[in-house]
Amino acid sequence: MSLPTILGFVIGIALFLFSIAISTDNYWIFLHATGLIMVLGGTIAATFVAFEPRYVLQAMKVSVSIFFQHKVGRAILTGEVGRMIRWGYMVQKSGLPALETDARKLKEQDKFLAFGIDLVISGYTGPEVREILANTIDTTYHRNLVPADILRSMASNAPAFGMIATLVGLVIMLDHMTDPSQIGPGMSVGLMGTLYGVLFARVVLMPTASKVQQREEIVRFRKFLVAEGLALLAERRNPRYIQDKMNSFLDPALHFDIDQMARGKQV
Repeated sequence: MSLPTILGFVIGIALFLFSIAISTDNYWIFLHATGLIMVLGGTIAATFVAFEPRYVLQAMKVSVSIFFQHKVGRAILTGEVGRMIRWGYMVQKSGLPALETDARKLKEQDKFLAFGIDLVISGYTGPEVREILANTIDTTYHRNLVPADILRSMASNAPAFGMIATLVGLVIMLDHMTDPSQIGPGMSVGLMGTLYGVLFARVVLMPTASKVQQREEIVRFRKFLVAEGLALLAERRNPRYIQDKMNSFLDPALHFDIDQMARGKQV
């Protein structure tokens, strides 16, 4: 589970509820089924009209995934440098065919990495490997950003449907101007709809869209790092050059050190 994400969401809701608790004793006035139905129902309906259903369902599935730990962490980036260095030594010793065993193991675990190794083994040059993998990375990135775009669209629609609830409430209120007892319920529909729309957009949808995009950017960065390492293998670069070139992509705190690895083996 992604504890910071869960804490952020819970704290945001808790602060909102706490501000209500210290402002009034009548908490139930903030629960209004009509306004909630208008905002949620209208937002979801408009989303299914605007986008293909499978993409909408994908966006909802991705929304749940943000509460789980992301698979690409900082330590993994250092590990990728170490992997490329190990492969560099293998290529130096036995040539490119030595990578075939690892390629077979990665077929199901990491399809991108397996595809990249196949390119190297097939004899493509370094620039060709970079070009092909860069195209793969960019197209995959833009496909995977569709859920974030859908969530942002939902975030822009939610306050609009809250405003629709406000208009409905005003119509109800104006229709019952001769009956003062109906003015309050009419306004509550509108005001609660607006409140729900803004909360749904700003506390749920927009942060979720931002988290989805950030995670995809991290995945893209990791793939570009791997692509560079594979291109260097195709160019038959020595392991130390691979280390220094790949380390140049990373935060200095994440740099891989061949010498430190060697000292660790000696110990």
